Amino acid sequence: MPDLKSFFHELVYYQVELWEALDARLQEECGLPLTWFEIMDLLERLPAARVQDIAAAFSISVGGTSKVVDKLEAGGYCRRRPNPVDRRSSLIELTDEGRAGLERAAAVFDRELASRIGSVVSERELDQTLETLTALREAGRAPSGDRGAVRAVPGRQCDA
Repeated sequence: MPDLKSFFHELVYYQVELWEALDARLQEECGLPLTWFEIMDLLERLPAARVQDIAAAFSISVGGTSKVVDKLEAGGYCRRRPNPVDRRSSLIELTDEGRAGLERAAAVFDRELASRIGSVVSERELDQTLETLTALREAGRAPSGDRGAVRAVPGRQCDA
C-alpha cells in the first residue's frame, strides 16, 4: 500500500515552503505579497471578475477575498466598477499600474519557479505531477458519492 501519509506531508510542506519563498521574493523585488499577485494574475486572465468569482477560483471565502481586493484597490492595482447585470455586485479590473506591477512580478515569479521546480524535475515528471494534482483536486471537488475510490472503512469512525 502506498504511504499516503508521507505523500500528504511532503505535498503540504513543500507547498508551504514554496509559497513562503515565492512570497518573500515577490515582496523583496516587487513589493507585492504572493496573495496579491495571485489575484492580479487571475484578473489578467479573467477581466471584470466579481469578488465571488475570485473566491471560487481559489476556493477561499468571499469575505477574505473582498479584504484582499480592498487592499489591491487602495494600492492602485485594481478598481471596482458597477456590474451592469447585477447592481448588488461590482466588477473588478486591473488598472494600468496593476498590469505593469503584474508584468514585473510575473517575471520574478517565473524565474523563481524555474529555479525551484524546473531545474529539479524533468518536463515529463512535471506533466505527470500536474496531471495527478489536477485529478486529485477534481476528485476533491466532486460530490462525495462521485469520488469512486474514496470509501468509508466499515467499523471506523472519525472522532472530531
